[in-house]
Amino acid sequence: MTLSSAHSIYTICRDAAGIAGNIFALGLFVSPVSTFKRINRNGSTEMFSGLPYIYALLNCLISMWYGSPLVSPDNMMVMSVNSIGAVFQLVYIIIFIVYAEEAKKVRMIGLLLAVLGIFAIVVTVSLQIINHSTRQMFVGFLSSAALISMFASPLFIIKLVIQTRSVEYMPFYLSLSTFLMSTSFSLYGLLNQDAFVYAPNGVGTILGLIQLVLYFYYKRASVEECREPLIEPYA
Repeated sequence: MTLSSAHSIYTICRDAAGIAGNIFALGLFVSPVSTFKRINRNGSTEMFSGLPYIYALLNCLISMWYGSPLVSPDNMMVMSVNSIGAVFQLVYIIIFIVYAEEAKKVRMIGLLLAVLGIFAIVVTVSLQIINHSTRQMFVGFLSSAALISMFASPLFIIKLVIQTRSVEYMPFYLSLSTFLMSTSFSLYGLLNQDAFVYAPNGVGTILGLIQLVLYFYYKRASVEECREPLIEPYA
């Protein structure tokens, strides 16, 4: 095998992983639609948390900036998918604010403004860094932190699932999409030799797997409980 053919195979594998990550990311972005249909139908956010969408927006904005040519070369897939993700998260947050109770509404508006302010600061400060590799490292660390925060945000839901022994507030397709997208971008980051992509997505893969295990465990437990007789038979 020649060096050029090996490089071609390497590039194909890397791009395939990136494309798969984009597809699964789209699934992740649209997975909350059923949740927001329920919120719209009931006119209430119930026990749903808006934090995952706040964290997701922050991650999408900073990761979008990291993937831009001004920060890191050859990462257009990261930039494009996070641009789309930012639009989705912003729409979800606006809907959540509309139907949230007053206290939640004020908190979500404050968090949204904080996210936009943080992003503006990150862009402004990074553009002041002349050295390109230093700029990439600066934004890369922030992008990794934001991505890990997004993946860690469902820990509240995981705790709720364990406490209630119910998966009602942990949508299956959201957990599945998180796992598949994280796995794909972990591989993409490894093939692209970009630690700021594969390291945080590796964390996301583990957390996504934990969510799937919990989902199937408590889903099965709830089904078994339904099968138990409501009245104990007397001898």
